[in-house]
Amino acid sequence: MGKTPAAQGTHTNRGFIAAVGSALFLSTTAIFIRHLTQDYAIPALVLAYWREVMVAAALAVVFAIGKPELLRGVQGHIGTLVGYGLILALFNAMWTLSVALNGAAVATVLVYSSAGFTVLLGWLILKEELTFTKTLVVVLSLLGCGLVVNVFNPSLWELNTAGVITGISAGLFYAVYSIMGRSASQRGLNTWTTLVYIFGFASVFMLGFNLLSGGRIPGAAGGLADMLWLGSEWLGWLMLAVLAVGPTLMGFGLYNVSLRYLPSSTANLVVMIEPVFTAIFAFVVFGEMLAPTQLAGGMLILGAVLALRLRKE
Repeated sequence: MGKTPAAQGTHTNRGFIAAVGSALFLSTTAIFIRHLTQDYAIPALVLAYWREVMVAAALAVVFAIGKPELLRGVQGHIGTLVGYGLILALFNAMWTLSVALNGAAVATVLVYSSAGFTVLLGWLILKEELTFTKTLVVVLSLLGCGLVVNVFNPSLWELNTAGVITGISAGLFYAVYSIMGRSASQRGLNTWTTLVYIFGFASVFMLGFNLLSGGRIPGAAGGLADMLWLGSEWLGWLMLAVLAVGPTLMGFGLYNVSLRYLPSSTANLVVMIEPVFTAIFAFVVFGEMLAPTQLAGGMLILGAVLALRLRKE
């Protein structure tokens, strides 16, 4: 028997709330990453490695103490979880490289090409609905995102081929991550169980990216010693731990929760309000003023997400 309209509405509300919460948490990561990369000069992929290790370790400890059964029940799904972890590692690596090659503003717009990829892949693979409204929301959200990060400044678009490929690859891997998250929920895997395993596997892959690149990948460790870049800087380690168990864990966790209730394309579109929250935090924490075009972009994104929600009623 299918869900009643009331039950369906409750599930949709939960999905939207989780996706908005995910965007809120993920938007704070820029504050922590900015502090760690500027004040401690930690290589970006080393930072990404420790984020993944700490998320997996924190969840594993909590489960082992409180709900050890959540660490079990993945028999028959290990191959899927390894692949999911690889996609997460590739997404983090491509996103980091895109920021290094393109700058944060352009990288943000390129990574949100994931919205279009997710709509298309969700339609092709998961048989999700493909409508004019959803397509229009993709276009309006991308336009609003571009306005928020001031991407229409011509000086930002001095790109090279590697930068374009890397940025769009980040968007593609983000889309695949969304599709795999939706698929995992449909297989009956617990959201948080999935998270501990994929972050654990992703940390193994990220360690390989760091150590096997020989320093040739921008932001990667130059050698084994660089993996302990922060050394005795306990405040830096504390900041990294807060980044991992706060914004990263809750951001990715709530996003995966949203994928239980929403099509992957819808969840990905809702999370596109992240640049709006980032702009607000930049104003509150760093005193960075928003230009009128940025405010207009934020309103455009919020309007697009609201239209998407109203369509679900």
